[in-house]
Amino acid sequence: MIGLSSFIAFRARQSPARCALKYRGEEISYAAFLDRIRIVGGWLASRGIGPGDVVAVLMKNSAAFLDIAFAVSHIGAVFLPINFRLSADEVAYIVENSGARLLIADDELAATAAGPAPIILLDQAMQANAARLAPKGKPASACYRRPSDLMRLMYTSGTTDRPKGVMLSYENMYWKSADQSVVLGLNRDTRLLVVGPLYHVGALDLPGIAVLWQGGMLSIQRNFDAEQTLAAIEADRLNAAWLAPVMTTALLACPTRDRYDVSSLCWAIGGGERTPEARIRSFSQYFTNARYIDAYGLTETCGGDTFMEAGCEIEKIGSTGRPIVHVEIEIRDDAGTPLPPGENGEICLRGPKITRGYWKDPDKTAAAFFGDWFRSGDIGYLDEDGFLYLTDRKKDMIISGGENIASSEVERVIYELPQVREVAVIGLPDARWGEKPVAIVVLVEGSALVQSDLEKHCRARLAGFKVPKQLIVRDSLPRNPSGKILKRVLRKELEADA
Repeated sequence: MIGLSSFIAFRARQSPARCALKYRGEEISYAAFLDRIRIVGGWLASRGIGPGDVVAVLMKNSAAFLDIAFAVSHIGAVFLPINFRLSADEVAYIVENSGARLLIADDELAATAAGPAPIILLDQAMQANAARLAPKGKPASACYRRPSDLMRLMYTSGTTDRPKGVMLSYENMYWKSADQSVVLGLNRDTRLLVVGPLYHVGALDLPGIAVLWQGGMLSIQRNFDAEQTLAAIEADRLNAAWLAPVMTTALLACPTRDRYDVSSLCWAIGGGERTPEARIRSFSQYFTNARYIDAYGLTETCGGDTFMEAGCEIEKIGSTGRPIVHVEIEIRDDAGTPLPPGENGEICLRGPKITRGYWKDPDKTAAAFFGDWFRSGDIGYLDEDGFLYLTDRKKDMIISGGENIASSEVERVIYELPQVREVAVIGLPDARWGEKPVAIVVLVEGSALVQSDLEKHCRARLAGFKVPKQLIVRDSLPRNPSGKILKRVLRKELEADA
């Protein structure tokens, strides 16, 4: 059996009382987790859900989220987690496009739970234990699945286009979990903070499922709150985490952070954008026993394709590390020709944990590959030692007066200003140059920055055509769940104001 419940059953047999999940103060053993999975699986089967059927969830983080995810796999169905921040129209599109047979949603999200599938709402008690859906239900037996069978659909966040359904198979998940176990040294003593949204690969896969595979524990936080997160690290002696960039920033800025003992934390995976050097150094100064692991990954690859290696953090600062065991990376030009070290091009990946394509979209699937190589849409280069450096997304390249401007290069320079907490550089239409670079910044509280000072700083470090022609100060920047700044949203807002 290769369903997700198979290794939970193994752990329940081996160490039944061992804690698998902790949610709102309740510890859930492996034996109890397996019972929940079987009962929820039986409830799904009683509603006519069977092998290959798609079951969608619109839920915040909870123990029930994992009860349902594993139960769907237990009966051979396909799990579809949906971003709970979407509008009702966006949810309805995903439910319809996926052909979901059922939509399970938290009751607080009832207003956006939409689409042609029947909708089941979970109250707070059910969110803590999905087995409450069927208190007298008949447990389901495990369904046999093959490695190539579809395990999950994950709809991309749509930073550049309408959401696409990424198909992830059992072999994708198993190779991902095996590689992460090796690279991160996961074992039964791994105690993972789960504070990113579980509908996203960062929380569910990086390395959530793999931790359970190894018999470790997940501490599930329903929402992100900086102080509550620090309190959880102290209370549960958590030693591992995945943190979106905006979370790391909030933790380091938390005014009460010194009240908490965070010495148990051994490592935290970052990602979503190239991490500024200052943030890495600040992380190490606060989490004195922890290593900040910059990483690179995609929904299409189950996340975690490269990790920064221990001991290389300073020497290779700015890099997201080297590929994991069964992932290959090449840099290619627009024609698909491999490029030498040091030369910028599209990051392309190959390996057994990478999707076979997009749901019901053969054209986009074909466009996403050079043969066996998946085209990430991200721009970067490999150095002579094989370390990956991100430069930009293709869609984020600014073309001004015929010159290409990598927005992340300009952002890196602006991040050197002590007044700047966050920055995004985008291209806006310009009558003379076609596009002009514009800097949108979030300032450190109590700081100020004007256009002339920004230009002076940038001109000392960048070619003239790369210097932002406009400065906009905001209270926050729009981001997707993995922490990537949504420049598409910024462009739309600012072009509308022009």
